[in-house]
Amino acid sequence: MTGNSFSVSGYGPQRSGWTRLFARDSLARRLDWPILFSAIALSLIGAACVYSATRNRTELNQGDPYYFLFRHLLNTGIGFALMIGTVWLGHRTLRTAVPILYGISVLLILLVLTPLGATINGAHAWIVVGGGFSLQPSEFVKITIILGMAMLLAARVDAGDKAHPDHRTVVQALGLATVPILIVLLMPDLGSVMVMVVIVLGVLLTSGASNRWVLGLIGTGAMGAIAVWQLGVLDEYQINRFAAFANPELDPAGVGYNTNQARIAIGSGGLLGTGLFKGSQTTGQFVPEQQTDFVFTVAGEELGFLGAGLIILLLGVVLWRACRIARETTELYGTIVAGGIIAWFAFQAFENIGMTLGIMPVAGLPLPFVSYGGSSMFAVWVAVGLLQSIRVERPMSA
Repeated sequence: MTGNSFSVSGYGPQRSGWTRLFARDSLARRLDWPILFSAIALSLIGAACVYSATRNRTELNQGDPYYFLFRHLLNTGIGFALMIGTVWLGHRTLRTAVPILYGISVLLILLVLTPLGATINGAHAWIVVGGGFSLQPSEFVKITIILGMAMLLAARVDAGDKAHPDHRTVVQALGLATVPILIVLLMPDLGSVMVMVVIVLGVLLTSGASNRWVLGLIGTGAMGAIAVWQLGVLDEYQINRFAAFANPELDPAGVGYNTNQARIAIGSGGLLGTGLFKGSQTTGQFVPEQQTDFVFTVAGEELGFLGAGLIILLLGVVLWRACRIARETTELYGTIVAGGIIAWFAFQAFENIGMTLGIMPVAGLPLPFVSYGGSSMFAVWVAVGLLQSIRVERPMSA
């Protein structure tokens, strides 16, 4: 079975990639529509929130109130196209290309550390490509870590040589993930590092590796966090964020300003919200980075508890269906890939929403599908494509 063609039991011989993509008797009945509709709904809700947060920000939108709205919709469209391309290629084809994808992703994050890298919103994690566009390579590293670790951990199990990944294979997989994580830490992009560590944990848990590895990794991560703090790897603004989280009353006009204003915005929304485009905190531009890191505050204020709850519900549907895909696939590789994506989406959504509520430290992570940002939007839609490919290529009896 290849990534470009497969046979559907009872539906005739092998089909070409494009026939497979559009034929009613193959793709349509295999796609996971709840994930697809939920992701689209989240992106459209995000478009409304991004527009509300930026339509009056003349210092950001270059005098065009629709600037961020159009770009968010464009990013969503490109992301959707990337999802289709991922389904067409298939996760098995991408499995064979993992060494190339891994090398490209490591090269890109290394370029961030050169003069080509740029600092945006305090994080030196970007490459400016011109035309008002920038690339955050760490978003794509999340995907290559999942694919690379899954390839190593599942190789001998799917071949029937082993029942579970052995210790040597786990060490190799951890080494593969450690290289990009250390590079991203040097930027330093602490938020992305946190997500990558959680991804590694999710991959190990779904791979069937010994629980000793999971416990050991948690212990190593804790010691590593202490070492990073003591050695001064973090920038001052990152240390201040953790200090503000530990003490919300610390410098409310400075390091604690973002979270205080975010909670005010969400708290003022009540059950039904103030109405779209009518939030005083949003209209008054009191919440910084509201179209990216703090986009959830727009929903909380203007759409209220019901609107914010709808976002959480849709994210829950994506995670639920992803768990089902992971459970139903008959190959360990697909299970691990789905497990890594679940860990990624779950933690990133929890961290983003949690920091707006003051229950998590500010880490500069976007809300999947909702926040403005090309790199993050492209990455999450590719992840959806991987989930759809795993479901499409599973045996019909599963």
